[in-house]
Amino acid sequence: MKIQTQTRDQYRFIFPIQTRWADNDMYGHVNNVTYYSYFDTAANALLIEKAGFDIRHSDIIGLVVQSSCQFLQELSYPEIIDVGVAIEKIGTSSLTYQLAIFKQHQDQASAQGHFVHVFVDRKQRKSTPIPSEMRDALAEYVIKV
Repeated sequence: MKIQTQTRDQYRFIFPIQTRWADNDMYGHVNNVTYYSYFDTAANALLIEKAGFDIRHSDIIGLVVQSSCQFLQELSYPEIIDVGVAIEKIGTSSLTYQLAIFKQHQDQASAQGHFVHVFVDRKQRKSTPIPSEMRDALAEYVIKV
């Protein structure tokens, strides 16, 4: 199956991350599970920076219920990567993100995937609608699929 590689220009929100010494595994490259932490960090940065989401005090929280990653090119320490975040779909209580990791000065993704947050009441852990203010703030990051 041929993979359609994502390009940097498909993303309106780009979040830089410095790889860490501990990210490398015994094979000398960033371990596969670490890519998911990059996705999680960038998706939450979008919520915090662009939607004013207060991760510590909000009545709702986003739980990851689904994720995937296609690994296209090795990453390693030390390098700064850019994680592109776009929103594929805003549901009643969920956000589906499209994400890609780019090496600096490269337009083709080194890894790409998706992530689904379901928003729940912080205390009850029951699904809850995304507030209209958050929905409005994130609208400009929704892409046409």
